[in-house]
Amino acid sequence: MEQSVDIKAINERIKEESSFVDLLTMEMNKVIVGQKHLVEGLLIGLLSDGHILLESVPGLAKTLAINTLATIVDAKFSRIQFTPDLLPADLLGTMIYSQKKEEFIVKQGPIFTNFVLADEINRAPAKVQSALLEAMQERQVTIGETTYPLEEPFLVMATQNPVEQEGTYPLPEAQVDRFMLKLVLDYPKKDEEQMIIRHNLAKTFPKASTILKPEDIIRARQVVKDVYMDEKIEKYIVDITFATRYPEQYGLEKFKDMISFGASPRASISLSMAAKAFAFIKRRGYVIPEDVRAICHDVLRHRIGLSYEAEANNVTSEEIISEILNQVEVP
Repeated sequence: MEQSVDIKAINERIKEESSFVDLLTMEMNKVIVGQKHLVEGLLIGLLSDGHILLESVPGLAKTLAINTLATIVDAKFSRIQFTPDLLPADLLGTMIYSQKKEEFIVKQGPIFTNFVLADEINRAPAKVQSALLEAMQERQVTIGETTYPLEEPFLVMATQNPVEQEGTYPLPEAQVDRFMLKLVLDYPKKDEEQMIIRHNLAKTFPKASTILKPEDIIRARQVVKDVYMDEKIEKYIVDITFATRYPEQYGLEKFKDMISFGASPRASISLSMAAKAFAFIKRRGYVIPEDVRAICHDVLRHRIGLSYEAEANNVTSEEIISEILNQVEVP
């Protein structure tokens, strides 16, 4: 009995604390037409302290989306264009000799901000990608002999071109795994595209207002952690992750030779964090199986390695995840 009272209390608290979600979405919608999935993904990443990888064709308002979010949260934003000749120092900063002081001083790079848009991340070579890795994982940057912590909140949204394009380096698995979500964006619908034309031809382009402070996001993250998750849901998440590693144990023998490696424990952590954030966005104080299913494709699509056999049979990680969700027992 005590537990149900507890959940009721948590639910009330989450309802109260998540009231800003509707306001934030409203401000985003002023500027971004459609792209509900992108806005929701950004919110989940922001609330669960995770980074986002985006794959889409150019021109789908990716830069505009994260820039707008930075305005709403009153946070600093920087966009880094990744190119084949980019160096780690261009990203992190470097030591410069000051003649006036007669010593080396640190010039911090564009990574020292709250929101980073790493544009076309897979066009830069591995050494630049690994420099970004430390910042993403450790939330710190080392220049010379000094380590500098990065400001909170710190969110990396990286866009990548579809791998078929020329001059792209596929991201190493270890790096892709550090992205909490991978969102795949599609073209807008006809009526949305009409709205986009109107927005862009209007005398003034719509602007979002600043309604939050970075501290509000940091506080909200703590509240998201209080969202109640039942043991049955935890087991459900573990089953989904294990089904990507040992499909034959879940009646999915046909995928045994299609998967070269399954999702890592990081996937289970991301699934549970994102499910809590999703429940928070839906203004609920507890996680239900639908929350897990709603974010499952975004959390897992980049964490399943496909074998040559899968590619020969045109099997995608999307299909594998859908089959797993149909097969694994829902609590």
